[in-house]
Amino acid sequence: MLELRVLGDFQVTRDGEPLLLPPSRKTRALLAYLAVTGRQHQRERLCEIFWDIPDDPRGALRWSLSKIRQVLGADESVLAADRNAVALNVETDYARLAPLVKADLSSHPTEELEAVLASIRGGFLADLSLERCFDYEAWRQAIASEVEIVELGILRELVERLGNEPRRALPFAQRLRRLAPEDVRLAAEIEALEDKVRSAAAQATGRAPQSAPLAPPSKPAASPQDPGRAVQFCRALDGTRLAHASTGSGPAILRAAHWMSHLTFDWDSPIWRHWMRELSRHNRLVRYDERCNGLSQRHVVDISFETMVSDLECVVEATGLDRFTLLGLSQSCAVSIAYAIRHPEKVSGMILYGGYVKGWRARGDAGEIATREAVATLMRESWGKPNPMFRQAFCSMFIPGATHEHFAWMDDLMLRTVSPDDAWRLQNAFSVIDVSDLLEKVRVPTLVLHARDDNVAPVESGRTMAAGIPGARFIELDSQNHILLEGEPAFEEFIDHVRAFIAETAGA
Repeated sequence: MLELRVLGDFQVTRDGEPLLLPPSRKTRALLAYLAVTGRQHQRERLCEIFWDIPDDPRGALRWSLSKIRQVLGADESVLAADRNAVALNVETDYARLAPLVKADLSSHPTEELEAVLASIRGGFLADLSLERCFDYEAWRQAIASEVEIVELGILRELVERLGNEPRRALPFAQRLRRLAPEDVRLAAEIEALEDKVRSAAAQATGRAPQSAPLAPPSKPAASPQDPGRAVQFCRALDGTRLAHASTGSGPAILRAAHWMSHLTFDWDSPIWRHWMRELSRHNRLVRYDERCNGLSQRHVVDISFETMVSDLECVVEATGLDRFTLLGLSQSCAVSIAYAIRHPEKVSGMILYGGYVKGWRARGDAGEIATREAVATLMRESWGKPNPMFRQAFCSMFIPGATHEHFAWMDDLMLRTVSPDDAWRLQNAFSVIDVSDLLEKVRVPTLVLHARDDNVAPVESGRTMAAGIPGARFIELDSQNHILLEGEPAFEEFIDHVRAFIAETAGA
């Protein structure tokens, strides 16, 4: 039996024995791509994905296919190729995991979940990244995120499901702990499971239970500077999986989700890491990835404003937050306003930064609409690629003060957080947001901050928002960045105002 193993380092096995693979990384990546996608591809498209135009793409493709035949054999039912198209029919370990990506894990048998979990030996095609093959890399990263989501979800499901079988549940809890080292609740679960295992062993042998740990001590809860990967999942009303995490301790801040976020990658990114670090320093910061973004479920049909508000409600319930400061950034300011009106008893105060009352299309500025439509059109073709024109235009719009490092990280941020098609869909959904009629209904203390020369949401949007919310305070920050950068005075001022506002309202 021929099988490709892609959940970890790439392997091809026959009857369980590894086969010798071609030394060419592109050939191995092509083999993996054909097997995982499991459909027919046009030769011209494969050339675009894997080879640069100055090379001889069709010749390179023919050479790679000949090497793949040597590995797999000449059976046309396995590798079918004609002058125009190529298709590969080989079993992969990913094929067993794929049905769980959008599934309700609670409905699947325990044995099936255990088998899928056993097949995950590491990140998806962990040893087959191709930095210059941008379409391939975007595909690989997207599936890697899906695999990570499924792994975390299965582990959480099994730990909960096997609570009455502690010896069976314990290894899953310990594996989950390695992925989420700062999850204090999980650490307590592991200790309880260890106690049950020791007690059962003592009863079987007639000895008193020993207090020594059954495994190396779990890592202590991480500090904001060592965030780990404490990611958990909940379900939206339509079944969409939402990823959420928290760091730090103190009065809670819930950051309403905005696009281009990734709960774990953001800690490495110079674009967002200082935000999480400072907001977690004296507070418990709860974050979640918006649907279609980061570790939350991708390619979701419903991305309406009402659904975004509902997702926020579901995260609040899942995290058990009783009362908190609600932080809205950019388009999530409007979502925050709608939530605060519905649940004033939950919101001790609301902080809105870089937001807008009306989206860019609803504002009706012909020049802005033309510019944003041009950017949206480019998204489908250039998102996540090192296209200097698109990257310059996009990054400069959000962060005019960006350095070369920020430009480089923006590529990764786009690649990892959201697909080109979802980015385009979300931008169109945001464009028609209009909460004009909601502002006067807000009854919670509100602080509105806005960068003076913001190119994404004009400062007038912030002023209008503050003027419409009863009792809201407005702070204008001296910056041109929609995403405030580490080290700029405006970010330090933003943090100072946030901390003062929370101190004033948290006990209210």
